[in-house]
Amino acid sequence: MQEYQNPRRAVVSSSRGRGTVPAIAGAVIALMLEILSPVAESRQDTDIVWHDVLEVATGEAHMGPWRMNESDFRYVDDPSVALREDGMAAVAWVDQARQNVFLQRYDRDGEPQLAAPTNVSRSADTFSWLPRVVMATNEPDSVYVLWQEIIFSGGTHGGEILFARSQDGGETFSAPINLSNTQNGAGKGRLTTRRWDNGSLDLAEGPDGELWAAWTEYEGRLRISRSRDGGHTFSMPKHIAGSGDLPARAPSIAVDGDGRVHLAWTVGEDPAADIRYTVSDSRGESFDPPRTLDATGGHADAPTLAVDGDGIVHLVYAESPDGPWQQAHIRYTQARAGERFRAPEDISSAHGERFASVGFLSLAVSGADLYVLWELFPRPGRRSRGLGMTHSTDSGEHFAAPEIVSHSGASDPGFNGSLQGMLMRKLAVNDAGDIAVVNSTFQPGETSRVRLIRGHLER
Repeated sequence: MQEYQNPRRAVVSSSRGRGTVPAIAGAVIALMLEILSPVAESRQDTDIVWHDVLEVATGEAHMGPWRMNESDFRYVDDPSVALREDGMAAVAWVDQARQNVFLQRYDRDGEPQLAAPTNVSRSADTFSWLPRVVMATNEPDSVYVLWQEIIFSGGTHGGEILFARSQDGGETFSAPINLSNTQNGAGKGRLTTRRWDNGSLDLAEGPDGELWAAWTEYEGRLRISRSRDGGHTFSMPKHIAGSGDLPARAPSIAVDGDGRVHLAWTVGEDPAADIRYTVSDSRGESFDPPRTLDATGGHADAPTLAVDGDGIVHLVYAESPDGPWQQAHIRYTQARAGERFRAPEDISSAHGERFASVGFLSLAVSGADLYVLWELFPRPGRRSRGLGMTHSTDSGEHFAAPEIVSHSGASDPGFNGSLQGMLMRKLAVNDAGDIAVVNSTFQPGETSRVRLIRGHLER
């Protein structure tokens, strides 16, 4: 059973299939994407202004056969981003050749703040994949990173969830601690026995500095763990949902201003999968029974949660009306604490008409401003190229027409990265209107890149 995805195919998981190079050359696809320019008109009197792109990391673009931790992988990938109110951005990514997670900070002007990227995982004998990064709200020098380490512990699949913290702005990190300690393939979000996404994990900070980590296992369980001391220690993982027959997948955590913990996920082994949601009013001591949102018969995947300052829970996800691996649309819904989620709406229709599919979202909120980011799939069954985005300035009542994120790779040779799984967090915003987007690209045999794209909301 392979742990990785064929880099030329846009299947939604790490599958065993080996794709062939598309018959149409990448240059032709790039030209088509350039012609399909973003929709200019918007229902809102705001625009996103994109700045110059920053090259965070570059590398080779080689992906040899899967041989567990002896695999010959030489590329950079898997970026994640966090953003402070002063415009400081932290970017974590993976260097596959060195099998480690690295981190760099950038100020609002794009200047790197560390003399050299910091090696977070320091585990050159095992692959470190798909990190999440959080910058503490009230401790400006505290940075937290969660990732999937491909440790084989005797089960059917490798995977553990590791965490490290920095208290000096990312200059150094604590020794990684293992939160999962399992043989069940932690960090895998199973769709079928042969297809899954790595990176099925999430990390969030609460209003009092508590940290929450969630992940799923190949064998199906969704677990959550809490730290009350800034990441020095974590609680024993709590089983929330999921089983071998109906595996949980793609968890997303959000914590509101009153400390309520909101958790959403989807399931595998079900062509009509629906989004599940639960909430804890006891800071994770117990959770409400999970409830299903909007059972439609379509396949819902990759939910992402955020809570604004008024306590409104915002939720986006991708739905394929015709089942898995078919054309998907981005659906948005919201609810106030204690209320039911309203009927979801499609917020990606313009891109749905121009691309074969969209999916794998990131969501960020600041005040009444919401931002939704997604992958663009120009051809059925192939990898994504470029990123799409929309935003709302009235707490989700209306959304701007979708656009293609500048410098996101839509017109570049090659395709988007995240070759081990597409469950990522590529978007961060702040109250000043700053926007930070990260993306990776892979041009086979040539170059792999990790980029930071800065922008701001202009009113």
